[in-house]
Amino acid sequence: MDNNIMKIGMIGLDTSHVPAFAELLNDANHAYHVPGAKVVVAYPGGSEDFELSISRVEGYTETLRNQYGVQIVNSPEEVAELSDAILLESVDGRVHREQFARIAPYGKPVFIDKPFTLSSQDAAEMFKLARQHNIPLMSCSALRYAEGLSEVLAAEDKGAIIGMDVYGPMAIQPTQPGLFWYGIHTVEMLFRTLGKGCLSVTATKNEDHDLVVGVWKDGRIATLRGNRKGNNRFGALIHREQDTQFVDVYAHPKPYYASMLERVMKMFASGVPDIDPEETEQIIRFIEAANESRETGKTVLL
Repeated sequence: MDNNIMKIGMIGLDTSHVPAFAELLNDANHAYHVPGAKVVVAYPGGSEDFELSISRVEGYTETLRNQYGVQIVNSPEEVAELSDAILLESVDGRVHREQFARIAPYGKPVFIDKPFTLSSQDAAEMFKLARQHNIPLMSCSALRYAEGLSEVLAAEDKGAIIGMDVYGPMAIQPTQPGLFWYGIHTVEMLFRTLGKGCLSVTATKNEDHDLVVGVWKDGRIATLRGNRKGNNRFGALIHREQDTQFVDVYAHPKPYYASMLERVMKMFASGVPDIDPEETEQIIRFIEAANESRETGKTVLL
């Protein structure tokens, strides 16, 4: 292999991002090929008590081995030893802290797919560990980098952003409670747009829908609608001082995950994450607060 090609390791072969990322990195003929790196080693993992995890491991492992020539190993530590940077892809947020703790001593940059973790305490501990080992660490949903959202955010001729209404599907998965499963996609879009500084969260739910209201410390208010009935499309309205802009995340053929992977590879090369760790910690706390509020009906302070 070319010495200039970064060797990427994968941990957790139980999400559709696994073959998608391998194709983008390893197939130079792909329309959205991300150059400069290849997936060379992987650890399958999988959560026995999570059907959407364990049922996918065998198929994705075979795809990586047979289609992309990826070496399959028996532990996260082996992945860390044999790679220059790591994509921690395990679909189960419950295992991320433990898996990250095992690879952190190797000092390799790490991207952790959503959800980063399922508690703000774990999030703080993971970033503390990253600082101790001087590891660039980043986590997000691919929806954060949807080209339709990026275009609207770049169009600043309508004044400052004063609020946002975002919506999307919100299936419930008991092992990843409340908003941690599908709700995290819309939360990521929200925080990319409004940034840090949410003060309080109020949520309501019924069988078909969730509605979450966040109030920022500068007075901006945002809503997040999660649907379990009706269409399964994501979208948003971004309110500016002089206009309201519709975010069409389906307007571009480029997949969200391709745009995200470009940012991840930039971090791997530069050592500088695209997202402030404090923002990622606030996202996890926002989801915790929304989950608490949707059960109690009370406003929760962050």
